[in-house]
Amino acid sequence: MEPDYLPTEVILTHPRQSLGNINLDWAPQPGNYLDLEGKTYAVLERRHRYQLRLGRYKLHKIALYVQSAPRPTERSIIDGRWVLGDASCRFNAHSELIRCAVNPEGPCDRCRFYEKSSVH
Repeated sequence: MEPDYLPTEVILTHPRQSLGNINLDWAPQPGNYLDLEGKTYAVLERRHRYQLRLGRYKLHKIALYVQSAPRPTERSIIDGRWVLGDASCRFNAHSELIRCAVNPEGPCDRCRFYEKSSVH
C-alpha cells in the first residue's frame, strides 16, 4: 500500500512568498522542521484547504507557513512532545518554537541563568 501524499504549499512568512508546492507523506505541525532545497525551515502555522466534491468536503491541500531557521541541537521531550532547550531549567518555555525568555538563542549548557526547576 502506498502512503497518502498530501499536496502542500510552503509559504515563507517574511518576506511573504511561496517557496513552491511539494507532496509530503507526513503532516508537519508547528514547531517541526522542514528541509526544502537544501535549506531548513521552522513550521510556524499549518492551514488546511478543503474542496467540495460530490456533496462532501475533502482535504485538498495544506499550506505551511515557515521561516528560515537552523535545526536546533538542544531538545528535550515533555509529555510526548519535543521542546527546545533543557526542559529541566526553571526558565524553559516548554515550547517547540522558543527556548526561554532569558536566553532564547541558547545554548542551555553554558547559560548563566540556569536554575533547576522544582516541577520536574
